Amino acid sequence: MRVKGNSFLLCVLMVAAATTLAAAAAATAKPAHYTVPFNRTLFPRGFVFGAGSSAYQSEGAANIDGKGPSIWDTFTKQHPEKISDQSTGDVADDFYHRYKSDVQLMKKIGLDSFRFSLSWSRIFPEGRGKVNALGVKFYNNVINELLANGIIPFVTLFHWDVPQALTDEYGGFLSPKVVDDFRDYADFCFKAFGDRVKNWATLNEPHIFAVNGYNGGTFAPGRCSNYVGNCTVGNSGTEPYLVTHHLLLSHATAARLYKTKYQVTQKGQIGITLVTHWIIPKSQTSADREAANRALDFYLGWYAHSITYGDYPEVMRAIVGDRLPKFSEAESKLLKGSYDFLGLNYYTANYVENSLSTSTVNKSYTSDIHATFSTSRNGLNIGTPTALSWLYIYPKGLRELLVYVKNKYQNPTIYITENGVGEANNASKPVHEAIKDSIRIRYHDSHLRSLLQAIKDGVNVKGYYAWSFMDDFEWDSGYTPRFGLTYVDYKNNLKRYLKYSAFWFKMFLLR
Repeated sequence: MRVKGNSFLLCVLMVAAATTLAAAAAATAKPAHYTVPFNRTLFPRGFVFGAGSSAYQSEGAANIDGKGPSIWDTFTKQHPEKISDQSTGDVADDFYHRYKSDVQLMKKIGLDSFRFSLSWSRIFPEGRGKVNALGVKFYNNVINELLANGIIPFVTLFHWDVPQALTDEYGGFLSPKVVDDFRDYADFCFKAFGDRVKNWATLNEPHIFAVNGYNGGTFAPGRCSNYVGNCTVGNSGTEPYLVTHHLLLSHATAARLYKTKYQVTQKGQIGITLVTHWIIPKSQTSADREAANRALDFYLGWYAHSITYGDYPEVMRAIVGDRLPKFSEAESKLLKGSYDFLGLNYYTANYVENSLSTSTVNKSYTSDIHATFSTSRNGLNIGTPTALSWLYIYPKGLRELLVYVKNKYQNPTIYITENGVGEANNASKPVHEAIKDSIRIRYHDSHLRSLLQAIKDGVNVKGYYAWSFMDDFEWDSGYTPRFGLTYVDYKNNLKRYLKYSAFWFKMFLLR
């Protein structure tokens, strides 16, 4: 069954999606909750709705048209055992060749904006120096295609795919040398694309990059202490902090460059995208409440506190001590207020209880938090379980997180840059069944309602991006989960089919 291009089928699916949602609502909420039509008109004028992707997860074309290898190209080849299905992003969704038809699907849904990342090594195959003209042409084509169809580009400079050449030369983000190379890469992108791109994020989820790549070793470049994970090199007690230090300085340097050299003429904005779970004390003891606050500081404050106030959270300084790098006075000044907006990625929540571990050996980022994370309390799950063991549906956590950020970080302008739920990629399920994603409809509906309440609480939120626009390569999970509004048939030439959730969004976005 093909979804695209059939108006009768479109109507059927829209009705089906609405019926599914209504049935779910009747089962899970008070009927009065759904008496008022819920759509975009309830949100502030100018509020942006979009969906997202990233270069390595969707583009494919890993070895053609002059692109250089990134650490993810290397990692998936050298450590297939660390990817659930031993897959790679070599082909992914082949967005590189299919972007025009994919943009038409975005337009069909009615998205205001599309969030995507640039591949650093597609533009600079060696990380710096010679520019790959075909890579620049590709991104120009994507940006122009989006604008021609009334879709706003939201561009991320770095989504974890460090050029392998820079890693080979000096260790990538382990070295302060990366700051100048990132600045030059950003400078080129602002110059090449900034006449049309007005929304820039320097980094996506630096926390995940630093912790999974250098503490647990489950993400590229796969470094960790052998007492933490299956790695041959690395130090989980120092490298996550060193990498984060250089990530933050790279962000602040690129942000200052944009603000001083380009912003007045290009009239855009620049920020950073951070991720956190919402954290709830497992009990109301003072120890567990302190553990929850500490976990939020180690997860979110590590970055948000630094770019707001110019230094790491005090609790991190106290616990990590000399293993946590120090900012100079000039660096602190560079960091403080180094963003126009804060991007937040939210998926789920956790309970946290205090951990009494005081070991002086085998230090790691994980042990430094002195907290134990869980997803149930008194025999009850924190939220509705999903196919992913870590993701429980807890929509009110989004509102609580946003109010927390408003109060703790000087009421910043915020974009929800990722929010979504994954389903298992069931190879035996036919396409016409797989696109009936009622769980995704319930997820986005409930989280958008929570977001609307946060706006009413005075949180300055300007946009919402669903993760993801289409099913894609989900890092160490490979293609085993499906997060997309669009189904990608990996067994049949990567054909795209809009899921029921895409048609739900279409109805939600109709004015």
